[in-house]
Amino acid sequence: MTIRPFEDSDTDAVVTLWEKAGLTRPWNSPWADVRRKQSVQPEMFFVAEDDGRIVGTVMAGYDGHRGWINYLAVSDDRRGTGLGRALVEQAEAALAALECPKVQLQVRLDNIGVIDFYERLGYAPYEAISLGKRLISDVD
Repeated sequence: MTIRPFEDSDTDAVVTLWEKAGLTRPWNSPWADVRRKQSVQPEMFFVAEDDGRIVGTVMAGYDGHRGWINYLAVSDDRRGTGLGRALVEQAEAALAALECPKVQLQVRLDNIGVIDFYERLGYAPYEAISLGKRLISDVD
């Protein structure tokens, strides 16, 4: 298995993995998110590939103040193998190479299992309220 930078030809497999992992939402186009990431720090978008099959993903980004991790996904048959940890470590290493001092991520409240996963990796709840505003609609 190899963790490598995302390539355009990975798009369909990545979106399928995100859908199976429950990461997509009707109001947010995963295809648009892939395109957007390809225009901003594309070198921080990683996939795990095994025998030509995409089995994991992670996106990272750094805004000059903090790093972010998004779209961590591992195929069902690879959960519990250490792949999720390896992907997070890849994202953290890429952020550290930019001298990023801290990293954050968001987890939906109904995704209890993944909170335990991140806590085992040293992440802790951060007391803040997450606010958002859509600037571009992904819904036609």
